[in-house]
Amino acid sequence: MKITVETTIAAPMAQIWAAWTTPADILQWNAASDDWHTTRANIDLRVGGGFNSRMEAKDGSFGFDFAGTYTAVEPGKLIVYRMDDDREVTVEFIAAADGVTVRETFDAEPTHSLEQQREGWQAILNNFARHVVAKA
Repeated sequence: MKITVETTIAAPMAQIWAAWTTPADILQWNAASDDWHTTRANIDLRVGGGFNSRMEAKDGSFGFDFAGTYTAVEPGKLIVYRMDDDREVTVEFIAAADGVTVRETFDAEPTHSLEQQREGWQAILNNFARHVVAKA
């Protein structure tokens, strides 16, 4: 089962791409709620390169690594990666007159409900959009 989330951001593609692919930016937006944060982000943005972000509850009660390998990279257009649990994620950057739509399509995992997964990924994407707009 695949899940898709998306948002449209009124900002230039270059700014959106940079915020998505720069570790310092990722630390600012990569959380689903205010009680979580990303403490580390590393990326090697090329086919065969990897990424690893450490996501943690701010109270220290739980944390996990979000990691994988890039399988396709088209700057300003597309990123595809396979997570360490073998699920695939496609991130599309679609330019339009009103900005850029960022669309993520990912393989669902079996532990959480589809709605929980959709809401969590959408919340992170909404944080990304707010981050980009705030930097403008």
